[in-house]
Amino acid sequence: MQIAGIELGEKPLLLAPMEDVSDSAFRRICRHFGASMVYSEFVSADALIRNVAGAQKKLFIHPEERPAVVQIYGRDVNTMVEAAKIVADVKPDILDLNFGCPVKRVAGKGAGSGMLRNIPLMLEITKAVVKASAIPVTVKTRLGWDHNSIIIDDLAEQLQDCGIAGLTIHGRTRSDMYTGNANWSIIARVKQNPRITIPIIGNGDITTPQAAEQAFTTFGVDAVMVGRGSIGAPWVFKEMRYYLDNHKEGGTLLDEEKLDVLKEMIANNINKLDERRGILHSRRHLAATPLFKGIPNFRPLRIRMLQATSLNELLETLNEVKPLLTTKEAQ
Repeated sequence: MQIAGIELGEKPLLLAPMEDVSDSAFRRICRHFGASMVYSEFVSADALIRNVAGAQKKLFIHPEERPAVVQIYGRDVNTMVEAAKIVADVKPDILDLNFGCPVKRVAGKGAGSGMLRNIPLMLEITKAVVKASAIPVTVKTRLGWDHNSIIIDDLAEQLQDCGIAGLTIHGRTRSDMYTGNANWSIIARVKQNPRITIPIIGNGDITTPQAAEQAFTTFGVDAVMVGRGSIGAPWVFKEMRYYLDNHKEGGTLLDEEKLDVLKEMIANNINKLDERRGILHSRRHLAATPLFKGIPNFRPLRIRMLQATSLNELLETLNEVKPLLTTKEAQ
């Protein structure tokens, strides 16, 4: 399967763009475990133009990440065009336009999924960025603003006409946020539209190898994007890849190996930031990881783990968890 001439193999698995999650270090780990392509955290076009340091740092791409995508968001044509030119300087493989983020600070200002309430502007931005961009452009969006405005069928055709190279559809509306179940039937309907010729990437609730397989076999998408299921569990790509290739479960790391991966992530975050901020940045992964599920009476250790303020304290707590994982595996 290809997007904009980039070969991604059969049934590709993509790491979703996630703020405070899909930074360079995490993207490299996900690529190591089998992600076919990875997306940056979403970057504010306005912040790029104002040369805000935090936004500039999000553009960094390590060679081991490629193929890699930088995603930007904004609500103004000229701003998005200028930001696209800045992004092109770091030479990502693809530039993605975020018309799907539902959080209030983005959508409430008319950007992200807020664009679903102003389709003419969304299309104007897309067309202008495609024309100005030196790299292929894709779009990520949702089904519509709410359940009274499911517009993705027509919108997919309109975006394709703007010249995009691929479309990612999250199977929820903006009003859904991340609640309820993603509606993959509507994603499938878009994919089955004979007028759609660009790759359709499905997104939403892909947390298990079985869900990934169903997305391809039942709903027929060209690629699957994995988001929250990878937080604290980048090895999920290895498990999904094994299932897709072999039609059976496998490729699972031992729990002790998974713990080592989490330690590596913590070390990467500390090296990138500093001890205090690196630990804070790691807490989201530690809180979300499925690794600790099923450990009896884990709550006191969990509290200590998430309240640790030094690397030594955090590692001491994780080392106490290690024998409990061995016990859990034996059960």
